[in-house]
Amino acid sequence: MSTHFLYCAHFRDAPNPLDIIKETLTMSLVSIPPSPVVAAFRHIQWDPLSSLRLTPQETALLRMAETNPIEYTLGDARDATMYVRVLLKLLAEASFNVSGKVARIVEHCNENRALDALDADPLGVVTHYAIAKLHTILATLSSPWAAENGVSIGNVFYSGIEGDLIEQWKSLLHVISKGKGDFYAQRSAALCLAQILVTACPSQRKFILNSGTNTTVTTSRIPSYASAIEPLEALTAWVISQLKSSNETIVGTTIPATMTLMSSTEGRQIFSASGGIKYLSRQLRQREKKKLSSIPSSPTQERKSNSSVQQLYELAFCLWCLTYELNNFADMRDDFSKDGLPVIALVELVSSAPREKVVRVALAALRNLATCSADHHEMDTKPIDSKVFLGEMIACGLMKAIALLRERKFTDPDIVDDIEVLHMLLADNFKDMTRWEVYQNEIETGQLQWGSTHTDVFFKENSRLMEGKDGDFNLVKILISLITSNDEDIAAIACYDLGEFCRNYPNGRSIAKRLGAKELVMTLIEHDNPELQHHALQCVSKMMVHKWEYVK
Repeated sequence: MSTHFLYCAHFRDAPNPLDIIKETLTMSLVSIPPSPVVAAFRHIQWDPLSSLRLTPQETALLRMAETNPIEYTLGDARDATMYVRVLLKLLAEASFNVSGKVARIVEHCNENRALDALDADPLGVVTHYAIAKLHTILATLSSPWAAENGVSIGNVFYSGIEGDLIEQWKSLLHVISKGKGDFYAQRSAALCLAQILVTACPSQRKFILNSGTNTTVTTSRIPSYASAIEPLEALTAWVISQLKSSNETIVGTTIPATMTLMSSTEGRQIFSASGGIKYLSRQLRQREKKKLSSIPSSPTQERKSNSSVQQLYELAFCLWCLTYELNNFADMRDDFSKDGLPVIALVELVSSAPREKVVRVALAALRNLATCSADHHEMDTKPIDSKVFLGEMIACGLMKAIALLRERKFTDPDIVDDIEVLHMLLADNFKDMTRWEVYQNEIETGQLQWGSTHTDVFFKENSRLMEGKDGDFNLVKILISLITSNDEDIAAIACYDLGEFCRNYPNGRSIAKRLGAKELVMTLIEHDNPELQHHALQCVSKMMVHKWEYVK
């Protein structure tokens, strides 16, 4: 069980859950695996590497740092600042080779193999060396030792009277954006840059980010947030680009940095504004579907499965962190309500219950969504608040999932509490909803399930409501799009509903044909799934036949 999971388990006992998030994320920062060529680091010879353009003073500083504890080097402010600049210079000069031989090494190397890599690709090894040293420095500057000795990330990585971010930060961004294929370099450089940048966020200034303390301190230099905004946006843009990938390893390069960004209000805002909530939700659905479709049959596959579950947890954890901004920012509520994806992803996690820790964090996120409120000034338009999200949860079948969870025995009181609160809120909201509202939520979330809203009686009573308040037949358009769903049950229900609309709404046949429904349904009449084929044939018949009741 991961340490940050242990912290998250009891976050409600703390005065402020976000304090626990900060401690939680700090604990996860030490989990980056070492470079596969770490055994070669102590064998690097600086003098022959003329392409690094090191001065004699810089070479001497690198050698001194190797022979002394890191605290000794960081204890002197001038030495510490110069040392990190030298390491960033190494990255700038060496990282043009990050896609060489070292970049392709994934498994840990013994010393002989690491030395072979050093001979074949010395600049690749130097790149890993510089990143590893920066990671060690940042971990040390986030420790109780740093707090006790008055040194900080702000002192070392920000300079001048204004406390501006040092210009050399760009070498980290270069490794992140250009180092395709070197997963260690990308993952670790992104994490280092995230740690450096969140230090400047105003929401972070009163905290020392370390695993053992939460102390308010005053440093001699306050980092300038203005100088960190553009780098934060650049890092977030890279994270989003990686989250668009279907490759689990590529997505994994972003997770430590993303979790670090989640530790600050500003990081969460920028991530959400960049479309991050949508891509997190998509990743959760992709990972969950892959997990359900693969059954481990060997120890190697079992390890991959465990890694996949851990990635599910970490992605869900990031989504949970973002829910703490729901009451603060209307834009965040808008992003969580778009397409219904976040609620769908979280409900699927709860329904499939891959591991208790995943269920725990998904339930906590759903509870925050189910209890959020809208701002007063939003009342001019339809407010996005807990009622909206509860409607989506009902449409996605969370009531059934919660009923099943209530029958299970959980030892964690937080899980039990979340289940009971969600059960109560869902039941109360369901009582207040009309059958039409339940159906509308199903359509809008795309989570169709057979029930009383998919019957001829329902459509006889409600087919006229399908035209919508603006007369744009938006629900019919969504229904037509669901015909092409990869979920065959949803496609079958969409065919049934569309046929009932054609049969019960005046001129419904011509409206459906005009919107392109007939062509899409025709592609399904020879489908391999007999139930989908049956409903597609019936739908086409209802579009063509005027007196369906006589045919039936």
